[in-house]
Amino acid sequence: MSAAACCVWILGDQLLIDHPALQWAEAHTAREQIRVVLIESRGRLQQLSYHRKKLVLLLSALRHYAETLRARGYVVDYVSAETFVDGLQQHVSAQQPDQLVTMAASEYATRELQSSLADRLQLPVQIVANTQFLVERHNPIPEPEPGKRYVMESFYRDMRRHYAILVTDDKQPVGGAWNFDKDNRQKLPKDAAPPPRISFTPDDITRQVLSEIAAVRHGVGSLDGFDLAVTHDQAQAALDDFLEHRLAGFGPYEDAMSSQHMLIYHSMLSLYINIGLIDPLTALRMAEAAYHAGAAPINSVEGFIRQILGWREFIYWQYWRQMPGLRMANSWGAQRLMPQMFWDGQTQMRCIQHVVERLLADGYSHHIERLMVICNYCLLAGVDPAGVADWFLMFYADAYEWVVLPNVIGMGLNADGGLTATKPYIASANYINKMSDYCKGCHFDHKQRLGEKACPYNFLYWNFIIEHEATLRANPRFGRSVLGLSRIDEAERRQIQAQADEYLAELEVYENSGS
Repeated sequence: MSAAACCVWILGDQLLIDHPALQWAEAHTAREQIRVVLIESRGRLQQLSYHRKKLVLLLSALRHYAETLRARGYVVDYVSAETFVDGLQQHVSAQQPDQLVTMAASEYATRELQSSLADRLQLPVQIVANTQFLVERHNPIPEPEPGKRYVMESFYRDMRRHYAILVTDDKQPVGGAWNFDKDNRQKLPKDAAPPPRISFTPDDITRQVLSEIAAVRHGVGSLDGFDLAVTHDQAQAALDDFLEHRLAGFGPYEDAMSSQHMLIYHSMLSLYINIGLIDPLTALRMAEAAYHAGAAPINSVEGFIRQILGWREFIYWQYWRQMPGLRMANSWGAQRLMPQMFWDGQTQMRCIQHVVERLLADGYSHHIERLMVICNYCLLAGVDPAGVADWFLMFYADAYEWVVLPNVIGMGLNADGGLTATKPYIASANYINKMSDYCKGCHFDHKQRLGEKACPYNFLYWNFIIEHEATLRANPRFGRSVLGLSRIDEAERRQIQAQADEYLAELEVYENSGS
Protein backbone atom coordinates (compact mmCIF):
# COMPACT_ATOMS: atom_id res chain seq x y z
CA MET A 1 0.00 0.00 0.00
CA SER A 2 1.31 3.42 -0.98
CA ALA A 3 1.63 6.44 1.30
CA ALA A 4 0.76 8.76 -1.59
CA ALA A 5 -1.87 11.39 -0.87
CA CYS A 6 -5.07 10.66 -2.79
CA CYS A 7 -7.92 13.00 -3.73
CA VAL A 8 -11.31 11.32 -4.23
CA TRP A 9 -13.73 13.45 -6.26
CA ILE A 10 -17.36 12.37 -5.84
CA LEU A 11 -20.03 13.95 -8.03
CA GLY A 12 -23.32 15.21 -6.60
CA ASP A 13 -25.37 12.48 -8.30
CA GLN A 14 -23.03 9.70 -7.08
CA LEU A 15 -23.83 9.64 -3.37
CA LEU A 16 -23.25 5.92 -2.94
CA ILE A 17 -22.84 4.61 0.58
CA ASP A 18 -20.17 2.18 -0.68
CA HIS A 19 -18.41 4.30 -3.27
CA PRO A 20 -16.01 2.52 -5.66
CA ALA A 21 -13.68 5.54 -5.83
CA LEU A 22 -13.30 5.40 -2.06
CA GLN A 23 -12.78 1.65 -2.23
CA TRP A 24 -10.05 2.14 -4.84
CA ALA A 25 -8.36 4.78 -2.70
CA GLU A 26 -8.52 2.58 0.40
CA ALA A 27 -6.93 -0.27 -1.55
CA HIS A 28 -4.06 1.90 -2.80
CA THR A 29 -3.20 4.26 0.04
CA ALA A 30 -3.56 4.73 3.77
CA ARG A 31 -6.87 6.14 5.09
CA GLU A 32 -5.12 9.18 6.59
CA GLN A 33 -3.80 10.06 3.11
CA ILE A 34 -7.30 10.22 1.57
CA ARG A 35 -9.12 13.51 1.05
CA VAL A 36 -12.65 13.54 -0.36
CA VAL A 37 -13.62 16.59 -2.39
CA LEU A 38 -17.28 17.48 -2.96
CA ILE A 39 -18.00 20.46 -5.21
CA GLU A 40 -21.04 22.71 -5.47
CA SER A 41 -20.64 24.11 -8.98
CA ARG A 42 -22.60 27.33 -9.38
CA GLY A 43 -22.31 27.13 -13.14
CA ARG A 44 -23.66 23.58 -13.23
CA LEU A 45 -26.54 24.38 -10.88
CA GLN A 46 -27.51 27.38 -13.02
CA GLN A 47 -26.91 25.79 -16.41
CA LEU A 48 -30.69 25.72 -16.86
CA SER A 49 -33.57 27.10 -14.80
CA TYR A 50 -33.98 23.92 -12.78
CA HIS A 51 -36.90 23.25 -10.47
CA ARG A 52 -36.18 24.78 -7.08
CA LYS A 53 -37.04 21.56 -5.26
CA LYS A 54 -34.59 19.70 -7.48
CA LEU A 55 -31.87 22.15 -6.46
CA VAL A 56 -32.74 21.73 -2.78
CA LEU A 57 -32.72 17.94 -3.11
CA LEU A 58 -29.29 17.92 -4.77
CA LEU A 59 -27.63 20.42 -2.46
CA SER A 60 -29.10 19.09 0.77
CA ALA A 61 -28.28 15.49 -0.17
CA LEU A 62 -24.69 16.48 -1.05
CA ARG A 63 -24.21 18.33 2.24
CA HIS A 64 -25.69 15.46 4.22
CA TYR A 65 -23.40 13.08 2.33
CA ALA A 66 -20.41 15.15 3.46
CA GLU A 67 -21.53 14.70 7.06
CA THR A 68 -22.00 10.96 6.52
CA LEU A 69 -18.45 10.62 5.19
CA ARG A 70 -17.03 12.67 8.05
CA ALA A 71 -18.86 10.46 10.55
CA ARG A 72 -17.16 7.45 8.89
CA GLY A 73 -13.76 9.01 9.47
CA TYR A 74 -13.02 10.61 6.10
CA VAL A 75 -11.59 14.09 5.72
CA VAL A 76 -13.94 16.01 3.41
CA ASP A 77 -13.11 19.21 1.54
CA TYR A 78 -16.46 20.79 0.67
CA VAL A 79 -15.88 23.37 -2.07
CA SER A 80 -18.11 26.00 -3.65
CA ALA A 81 -16.82 27.09 -7.06
CA GLU A 82 -17.98 28.35 -10.43
CA THR A 83 -17.05 25.11 -12.21
CA PHE A 84 -15.94 21.61 -11.30
CA VAL A 85 -12.47 22.34 -12.66
CA ASP A 86 -12.22 25.51 -10.56
CA GLY A 87 -13.16 23.52 -7.47
CA LEU A 88 -10.68 20.76 -8.22
CA GLN A 89 -7.90 23.27 -8.87
CA GLN A 90 -8.64 24.93 -5.52
CA HIS A 91 -8.47 21.58 -3.78
CA VAL A 92 -5.31 20.42 -5.55
CA SER A 93 -3.57 23.73 -4.87
CA ALA A 94 -4.40 23.56 -1.17
CA GLN A 95 -3.96 19.82 -0.53
CA GLN A 96 -1.20 18.89 -3.02
CA PRO A 97 -2.41 15.30 -3.62
CA ASP A 98 -0.27 12.83 -5.55
CA GLN A 99 -3.22 11.38 -7.46
CA LEU A 100 -6.95 11.77 -8.04
CA VAL A 101 -9.58 9.05 -8.33
CA THR A 102 -13.18 9.50 -9.43
CA MET A 103 -16.04 7.29 -10.61
CA ALA A 104 -17.02 7.57 -14.27
CA ALA A 105 -19.84 10.08 -14.64
CA SER A 106 -23.26 9.02 -15.89
CA GLU A 107 -23.38 11.91 -18.39
CA TYR A 108 -21.31 12.37 -21.53
CA ALA A 109 -19.94 15.90 -21.01
CA THR A 110 -18.83 15.22 -17.44
CA ARG A 111 -17.16 11.97 -18.46
CA GLU A 112 -15.31 13.89 -21.18
CA LEU A 113 -14.25 16.39 -18.51
CA GLN A 114 -12.98 13.57 -16.31
CA SER A 115 -10.87 12.29 -19.20
CA SER A 116 -9.18 15.70 -19.46
CA LEU A 117 -8.36 16.11 -15.76
CA ALA A 118 -4.87 14.63 -15.88
CA ASP A 119 -3.78 17.36 -18.30
CA ARG A 120 -5.75 20.11 -16.57
CA LEU A 121 -4.51 19.29 -13.08
CA GLN A 122 -1.12 17.87 -14.02
CA LEU A 123 -1.91 14.91 -11.82
CA PRO A 124 -2.36 11.15 -12.34
CA VAL A 125 -6.11 10.45 -12.57
CA GLN A 126 -7.81 7.09 -12.07
CA ILE A 127 -11.39 6.76 -13.36
CA VAL A 128 -13.13 3.72 -11.89
CA ALA A 129 -16.20 2.07 -13.41
CA ASN A 130 -19.64 3.44 -12.64
CA THR A 131 -21.61 1.10 -10.35
CA GLN A 132 -24.88 3.05 -10.22
CA PHE A 133 -26.24 1.12 -13.19
CA LEU A 134 -26.69 -2.62 -13.35
CA VAL A 135 -25.86 -2.69 -17.05
CA GLU A 136 -22.43 -1.26 -16.16
CA ARG A 137 -21.95 -4.03 -13.58
CA HIS A 138 -22.96 -6.66 -16.17
CA ASN A 139 -19.87 -8.38 -17.51
CA PRO A 140 -19.92 -8.33 -20.45
CA ILE A 141 -22.34 -5.46 -21.13
CA PRO A 142 -25.23 -6.78 -23.28
CA GLU A 143 -24.76 -6.20 -26.99
CA PRO A 144 -27.08 -7.09 -29.87
CA GLU A 145 -26.12 -9.81 -32.29
CA PRO A 146 -24.77 -8.41 -35.57
CA GLY A 147 -27.61 -7.36 -37.84
CA LYS A 148 -30.27 -7.83 -35.14
CA ARG A 149 -32.28 -5.17 -33.36
CA TYR A 150 -31.95 -5.32 -29.56
CA VAL A 151 -35.30 -4.12 -28.25
CA MET A 152 -36.04 -3.34 -24.63
CA GLU A 153 -37.93 -6.59 -24.09
CA SER A 154 -34.93 -8.71 -25.12
CA PHE A 155 -32.59 -6.54 -23.07
CA TYR A 156 -34.89 -6.84 -20.05
CA ARG A 157 -35.06 -10.63 -20.24
CA ASP A 158 -31.29 -10.87 -20.52
CA MET A 159 -30.90 -8.65 -17.45
CA ARG A 160 -33.45 -10.72 -15.50
CA ARG A 161 -31.51 -13.88 -16.31
CA HIS A 162 -28.12 -12.33 -15.58
CA TYR A 163 -29.15 -11.04 -12.15
CA ALA A 164 -31.46 -14.01 -11.43
CA ILE A 165 -34.41 -11.76 -10.60
CA LEU A 166 -37.89 -13.29 -10.73
CA VAL A 167 -36.59 -16.34 -12.57
CA THR A 168 -36.60 -20.04 -11.74
CA ASP A 169 -33.49 -22.18 -11.37
CA ASP A 170 -33.57 -22.90 -15.11
CA LYS A 171 -33.82 -19.14 -15.90
CA GLN A 172 -37.51 -19.15 -16.81
CA PRO A 173 -39.79 -16.35 -15.62
CA VAL A 174 -41.52 -16.76 -12.29
CA GLY A 175 -45.27 -16.74 -12.89
CA GLY A 176 -44.96 -18.22 -16.37
CA ALA A 177 -44.57 -14.94 -18.28
CA TRP A 178 -41.88 -12.30 -18.73
CA ASN A 179 -44.32 -9.43 -18.39
CA PHE A 180 -47.85 -8.83 -17.21
CA ASP A 181 -48.62 -5.64 -19.11
CA LYS A 182 -52.03 -6.96 -20.09
CA ASP A 183 -53.01 -6.90 -16.40
CA ASN A 184 -51.57 -3.44 -15.80
CA ARG A 185 -53.73 -1.11 -17.89
CA GLN A 186 -56.63 -0.38 -15.60
CA LYS A 187 -58.21 3.01 -15.03
CA LEU A 188 -58.18 4.13 -11.40
CA PRO A 189 -61.61 3.55 -9.80
CA LYS A 190 -63.49 6.63 -8.62
CA ASP A 191 -63.42 5.45 -5.01
CA ALA A 192 -59.71 4.55 -4.99
CA ALA A 193 -57.75 5.85 -2.01
CA PRO A 194 -54.02 5.31 -2.62
CA PRO A 195 -52.00 5.83 0.57
CA PRO A 196 -49.86 8.97 0.71
CA ARG A 197 -46.10 8.68 0.40
CA ILE A 198 -43.86 9.11 3.41
CA SER A 199 -42.57 12.64 4.00
CA PHE A 200 -39.56 14.04 5.86
CA THR A 201 -39.33 17.22 7.92
CA PRO A 202 -36.43 19.45 6.81
CA ASP A 203 -33.55 19.57 9.30
CA ASP A 204 -31.10 22.43 9.83
CA ILE A 205 -29.06 21.58 6.73
CA THR A 206 -32.12 21.40 4.49
CA ARG A 207 -33.60 24.58 5.96
CA GLN A 208 -30.33 26.38 5.19
CA VAL A 209 -30.46 25.18 1.58
CA LEU A 210 -34.11 26.23 1.30
CA SER A 211 -33.14 29.69 2.52
CA GLU A 212 -30.31 29.94 0.00
CA ILE A 213 -32.43 28.85 -2.97
CA ALA A 214 -35.27 31.18 -1.93
CA ALA A 215 -32.83 34.10 -1.89
CA VAL A 216 -31.69 33.48 -5.47
CA ARG A 217 -34.05 34.52 -8.25
CA HIS A 218 -33.35 31.46 -10.33
CA GLY A 219 -35.24 28.31 -11.23
CA VAL A 220 -38.82 27.26 -11.78
CA GLY A 221 -41.46 25.86 -9.47
CA SER A 222 -42.27 26.19 -5.81
CA LEU A 223 -40.23 25.52 -2.67
CA ASP A 224 -43.35 25.19 -0.52
CA GLY A 225 -43.70 21.98 1.44
CA PHE A 226 -40.32 20.46 0.60
CA ASP A 227 -40.37 17.03 2.28
CA LEU A 228 -38.10 14.78 0.21
CA ALA A 229 -35.53 12.30 1.50
CA VAL A 230 -32.00 13.72 1.59
CA THR A 231 -30.08 10.93 3.37
CA HIS A 232 -29.56 7.22 2.80
CA ASP A 233 -31.64 6.35 5.86
CA GLN A 234 -34.53 8.52 4.69
CA ALA A 235 -34.35 7.10 1.17
CA GLN A 236 -34.41 3.58 2.60
CA ALA A 237 -37.48 4.56 4.63
CA ALA A 238 -39.11 5.78 1.40
CA LEU A 239 -38.35 2.44 -0.25
CA ASP A 240 -39.71 0.52 2.74
CA ASP A 241 -42.84 2.68 2.73
CA PHE A 242 -43.49 2.00 -0.96
CA LEU A 243 -42.98 -1.73 -0.62
CA GLU A 244 -45.31 -1.93 2.36
CA HIS A 245 -48.08 0.42 1.29
CA ARG A 246 -48.13 0.87 -2.51
CA LEU A 247 -46.28 -1.92 -4.32
CA ALA A 248 -49.27 -4.28 -4.19
CA GLY A 249 -51.47 -1.75 -6.01
CA PHE A 250 -48.81 -0.53 -8.40
CA GLY A 251 -49.24 -3.00 -11.25
CA PRO A 252 -52.91 -2.67 -12.23
CA TYR A 253 -52.81 1.15 -12.14
CA GLU A 254 -49.26 1.93 -13.28
CA ASP A 255 -50.61 3.45 -16.53
CA ALA A 256 -53.56 5.23 -14.90
CA MET A 257 -53.72 9.02 -14.52
CA SER A 258 -55.76 10.93 -11.97
CA SER A 259 -56.61 14.54 -11.22
CA GLN A 260 -57.13 13.57 -7.57
CA HIS A 261 -53.99 11.54 -6.84
CA MET A 262 -50.57 12.53 -8.14
CA LEU A 263 -48.64 9.36 -7.26
CA ILE A 264 -51.49 6.84 -7.32
CA TYR A 265 -49.38 3.76 -6.44
CA HIS A 266 -46.09 4.95 -7.95
CA SER A 267 -42.93 4.98 -5.86
CA MET A 268 -41.20 8.30 -6.70
CA LEU A 269 -37.98 6.44 -5.87
CA SER A 270 -36.28 7.57 -9.09
CA LEU A 271 -35.35 10.80 -7.30
CA TYR A 272 -33.21 8.80 -4.89
CA ILE A 273 -31.94 6.01 -7.14
CA ASN A 274 -30.67 8.55 -9.68
CA ILE A 275 -28.41 10.29 -7.15
CA GLY A 276 -27.15 7.18 -5.38
CA LEU A 277 -29.22 7.28 -2.18
CA ILE A 278 -30.79 3.91 -3.10
CA ASP A 279 -28.97 1.08 -4.83
CA PRO A 280 -31.14 -0.21 -7.71
CA LEU A 281 -30.27 -3.85 -7.07
CA THR A 282 -31.30 -3.48 -3.43
CA ALA A 283 -34.68 -2.12 -4.52
CA LEU A 284 -35.15 -4.99 -6.97
CA ARG A 285 -34.22 -7.68 -4.44
CA MET A 286 -36.56 -6.21 -1.85
CA ALA A 287 -39.44 -6.08 -4.34
CA GLU A 288 -38.77 -9.68 -5.34
CA ALA A 289 -38.74 -10.67 -1.67
CA ALA A 290 -42.12 -8.97 -1.22
CA TYR A 291 -43.56 -11.21 -3.93
CA HIS A 292 -42.13 -14.39 -2.42
CA ALA A 293 -43.47 -13.32 0.99
CA GLY A 294 -46.96 -12.93 -0.47
CA ALA A 295 -47.03 -9.18 0.17
CA ALA A 296 -47.59 -8.17 -3.48
CA PRO A 297 -48.91 -9.91 -6.62
CA ILE A 298 -46.67 -10.91 -9.51
CA ASN A 299 -48.03 -8.28 -11.93
CA SER A 300 -47.20 -5.45 -9.52
CA VAL A 301 -43.75 -6.76 -8.63
CA GLU A 302 -42.82 -7.53 -12.23
CA GLY A 303 -44.10 -4.12 -13.32
CA PHE A 304 -41.92 -2.37 -10.74
CA ILE A 305 -38.89 -4.50 -11.59
CA ARG A 306 -39.41 -3.76 -15.30
CA GLN A 307 -39.32 -0.02 -14.62
CA ILE A 308 -35.83 -0.32 -13.13
CA LEU A 309 -34.16 -3.40 -14.64
CA GLY A 310 -35.88 -2.90 -17.97
CA TRP A 311 -36.51 0.73 -18.80
CA ARG A 312 -33.99 2.51 -16.57
CA GLU A 313 -31.11 0.27 -17.56
CA PHE A 314 -32.10 0.08 -21.24
CA ILE A 315 -32.37 3.86 -21.44
CA TYR A 316 -28.91 4.30 -19.92
CA TRP A 317 -27.53 1.70 -22.34
CA GLN A 318 -29.15 3.54 -25.28
CA TYR A 319 -27.76 6.87 -24.08
CA TRP A 320 -24.18 5.66 -24.32
CA ARG A 321 -24.81 3.89 -27.65
CA GLN A 322 -26.15 7.08 -29.24
CA MET A 323 -24.09 9.86 -27.70
CA PRO A 324 -22.98 12.47 -28.55
CA GLY A 325 -25.34 12.69 -31.52
CA LEU A 326 -28.54 11.95 -29.61
CA ARG A 327 -28.99 15.53 -28.40
CA MET A 328 -29.21 16.75 -32.00
CA ALA A 329 -31.53 13.98 -33.24
CA ASN A 330 -34.64 15.32 -34.99
CA SER A 331 -35.88 12.76 -37.48
CA TRP A 332 -39.33 14.38 -37.80
CA GLY A 333 -37.85 17.83 -38.48
CA ALA A 334 -39.73 19.49 -35.59
CA GLN A 335 -38.88 23.17 -35.01
CA ARG A 336 -41.56 24.72 -32.77
CA LEU A 337 -40.65 26.22 -29.39
CA MET A 338 -42.10 24.74 -26.20
CA PRO A 339 -45.65 26.13 -25.77
CA GLN A 340 -46.23 28.65 -22.98
CA MET A 341 -48.78 26.38 -21.27
CA PHE A 342 -45.99 23.96 -20.35
CA TRP A 343 -44.33 26.72 -18.34
CA ASP A 344 -47.32 28.05 -16.41
CA GLY A 345 -50.15 25.50 -16.74
CA GLN A 346 -52.48 28.16 -18.14
CA THR A 347 -54.56 26.21 -20.64
CA GLN A 348 -58.07 24.91 -21.18
CA MET A 349 -56.64 21.43 -21.80
CA ARG A 350 -57.33 19.89 -18.41
CA CYS A 351 -54.76 17.09 -18.66
CA ILE A 352 -51.88 19.46 -19.42
CA GLN A 353 -53.12 21.95 -16.83
CA HIS A 354 -53.08 19.33 -14.06
CA VAL A 355 -49.72 17.83 -14.99
CA VAL A 356 -47.95 21.19 -15.26
CA GLU A 357 -49.49 22.57 -12.06
CA ARG A 358 -48.26 19.49 -10.19
CA LEU A 359 -44.86 19.83 -11.78
CA LEU A 360 -44.59 23.44 -10.66
CA ALA A 361 -45.55 22.36 -7.15
CA ASP A 362 -43.55 19.13 -6.81
CA GLY A 363 -41.18 18.58 -9.74
CA TYR A 364 -42.72 15.18 -10.47
CA SER A 365 -45.31 13.32 -12.49
CA HIS A 366 -45.30 9.64 -13.34
CA HIS A 367 -44.13 8.01 -16.56
CA ILE A 368 -47.42 7.81 -18.45
CA GLU A 369 -48.14 11.50 -17.94
CA ARG A 370 -44.64 12.24 -19.22
CA LEU A 371 -45.09 10.00 -22.26
CA MET A 372 -48.75 10.30 -23.22
CA VAL A 373 -49.63 13.82 -22.07
CA ILE A 374 -46.43 15.82 -22.56
CA CYS A 375 -44.36 13.98 -25.17
CA ASN A 376 -47.41 12.88 -27.13
CA TYR A 377 -48.54 16.50 -27.47
CA CYS A 378 -45.05 17.77 -28.32
CA LEU A 379 -44.55 15.17 -31.04
CA LEU A 380 -47.96 15.87 -32.58
CA ALA A 381 -47.39 19.63 -32.40
CA GLY A 382 -43.89 19.47 -33.88
CA VAL A 383 -41.97 20.84 -30.89
CA ASP A 384 -38.17 20.85 -31.22
CA PRO A 385 -36.79 17.75 -29.43
CA ALA A 386 -33.81 19.54 -27.86
CA GLY A 387 -36.15 22.16 -26.41
CA VAL A 388 -38.45 19.48 -24.97
CA ALA A 389 -35.44 17.71 -23.45
CA ASP A 390 -34.23 20.91 -21.78
CA TRP A 391 -37.74 21.50 -20.42
CA PHE A 392 -37.73 18.02 -18.86
CA LEU A 393 -34.30 18.64 -17.36
CA MET A 394 -35.62 21.82 -15.78
CA PHE A 395 -39.00 20.70 -14.50
CA TYR A 396 -38.38 17.16 -13.23
CA ALA A 397 -36.53 16.60 -9.98
CA ASP A 398 -35.35 13.16 -11.14
CA ALA A 399 -34.20 14.29 -14.61
CA TYR A 400 -30.61 13.96 -15.80
CA GLU A 401 -29.26 13.95 -19.33
CA TRP A 402 -28.68 10.18 -19.47
CA VAL A 403 -32.36 9.51 -18.77
CA VAL A 404 -33.93 12.49 -20.54
CA LEU A 405 -32.29 12.26 -23.96
CA PRO A 406 -33.17 8.63 -24.79
CA ASN A 407 -36.51 8.76 -22.96
CA VAL A 408 -37.69 12.06 -24.43
CA ILE A 409 -35.85 12.46 -27.73
CA GLY A 410 -35.69 8.72 -28.39
CA MET A 411 -38.85 7.18 -26.98
CA GLY A 412 -41.27 10.03 -26.33
CA LEU A 413 -40.62 12.02 -29.51
CA ASN A 414 -39.27 9.17 -31.65
CA ALA A 415 -36.75 11.67 -33.00
CA ASP A 416 -33.78 9.27 -33.08
CA GLY A 417 -35.07 7.44 -36.13
CA GLY A 418 -36.49 4.56 -34.12
CA LEU A 419 -33.29 3.46 -32.39
CA THR A 420 -34.84 3.54 -28.90
CA ALA A 421 -38.48 2.69 -29.61
CA THR A 422 -39.95 0.68 -32.47
CA LYS A 423 -42.82 3.10 -33.09
CA PRO A 424 -43.87 6.66 -32.24
CA TYR A 425 -45.97 6.76 -29.06
CA ILE A 426 -48.79 8.97 -30.29
CA ALA A 427 -52.46 8.83 -29.42
CA SER A 428 -55.65 10.82 -29.70
CA ALA A 429 -57.69 12.06 -26.75
CA ASN A 430 -59.37 8.66 -26.60
CA TYR A 431 -56.32 7.18 -24.84
CA ILE A 432 -56.19 9.96 -22.25
CA ASN A 433 -59.91 9.56 -21.58
CA LYS A 434 -59.54 5.79 -21.30
CA MET A 435 -56.74 6.00 -18.72
CA SER A 436 -57.71 9.09 -16.70
CA ASP A 437 -60.42 11.37 -15.40
CA TYR A 438 -58.84 14.40 -17.07
CA CYS A 439 -61.35 14.62 -19.91
CA LYS A 440 -64.30 14.88 -17.54
CA GLY A 441 -65.12 18.56 -17.14
CA CYS A 442 -62.56 19.64 -19.74
CA HIS A 443 -63.36 22.58 -22.01
CA PHE A 444 -62.69 20.34 -25.01
CA ASP A 445 -64.62 17.27 -26.13
CA HIS A 446 -62.43 14.20 -26.31
CA LYS A 447 -64.77 12.67 -28.92
CA GLN A 448 -64.63 15.50 -31.43
CA ARG A 449 -61.81 15.87 -33.95
CA LEU A 450 -63.13 18.98 -35.68
CA GLY A 451 -64.76 22.19 -34.50
CA GLU A 452 -64.37 24.69 -31.69
CA LYS A 453 -64.72 22.05 -28.95
CA ALA A 454 -62.52 19.43 -30.61
CA CYS A 455 -59.68 18.29 -28.39
CA PRO A 456 -56.34 19.40 -29.88
CA TYR A 457 -54.97 15.89 -29.38
CA ASN A 458 -57.52 14.65 -31.92
CA PHE A 459 -56.94 16.94 -34.89
CA LEU A 460 -53.20 17.07 -34.19
CA TYR A 461 -53.10 13.26 -34.11
CA TRP A 462 -54.82 12.86 -37.45
CA ASN A 463 -52.90 15.75 -38.95
CA PHE A 464 -49.65 14.00 -37.97
CA ILE A 465 -50.78 10.75 -39.58
CA ILE A 466 -51.84 12.57 -42.76
CA GLU A 467 -48.55 14.45 -42.95
CA HIS A 468 -46.40 11.37 -42.31
CA GLU A 469 -48.63 8.68 -43.82
CA ALA A 470 -45.95 7.09 -45.99
CA THR A 471 -43.43 6.82 -43.15
CA LEU A 472 -45.99 5.48 -40.70
CA ARG A 473 -47.42 3.00 -43.16
CA ALA A 474 -43.95 1.47 -43.53
CA ASN A 475 -43.82 0.77 -39.78
CA PRO A 476 -45.40 -2.64 -39.11
CA ARG A 477 -46.25 -1.63 -35.53
CA PHE A 478 -48.26 1.37 -36.70
CA GLY A 479 -50.27 -0.09 -39.55
CA ARG A 480 -53.63 -0.21 -37.74
CA SER A 481 -53.61 3.51 -36.99
CA VAL A 482 -52.80 4.37 -40.60
CA LEU A 483 -55.60 2.10 -41.74
CA GLY A 484 -57.96 4.26 -39.69
CA LEU A 485 -57.11 7.11 -42.01
CA SER A 486 -58.90 5.29 -44.82
CA ARG A 487 -62.19 6.01 -43.07
CA ILE A 488 -61.61 9.77 -43.35
CA ASP A 489 -62.49 11.23 -46.75
CA GLU A 490 -60.42 13.86 -48.54
CA ALA A 491 -62.71 16.73 -47.56
CA GLU A 492 -62.41 15.94 -43.85
CA ARG A 493 -58.66 15.46 -44.19
CA ARG A 494 -58.36 18.98 -45.56
CA GLN A 495 -60.49 20.27 -42.66
CA ILE A 496 -58.27 18.48 -40.14
CA GLN A 497 -55.13 19.94 -41.70
CA ALA A 498 -56.65 23.41 -41.82
CA GLN A 499 -57.70 23.31 -38.15
CA ALA A 500 -54.31 21.96 -37.09
CA ASP A 501 -52.50 24.65 -39.09
CA GLU A 502 -54.66 27.40 -37.59
CA TYR A 503 -54.24 26.06 -34.05
CA LEU A 504 -50.47 25.73 -34.33
CA ALA A 505 -50.12 29.17 -35.92
CA GLU A 506 -51.92 30.72 -32.95
CA LEU A 507 -50.18 28.60 -30.32
CA GLU A 508 -48.48 30.79 -27.75
CA VAL A 509 -44.88 29.74 -27.24
CA TYR A 510 -42.40 30.52 -24.50
CA GLU A 511 -39.78 32.64 -26.23
CA ASN A 512 -37.04 31.81 -23.71
CA SER A 513 -37.58 28.05 -23.73
CA GLY A 514 -34.33 26.16 -23.41
CA SER A 515 -32.72 28.94 -21.37
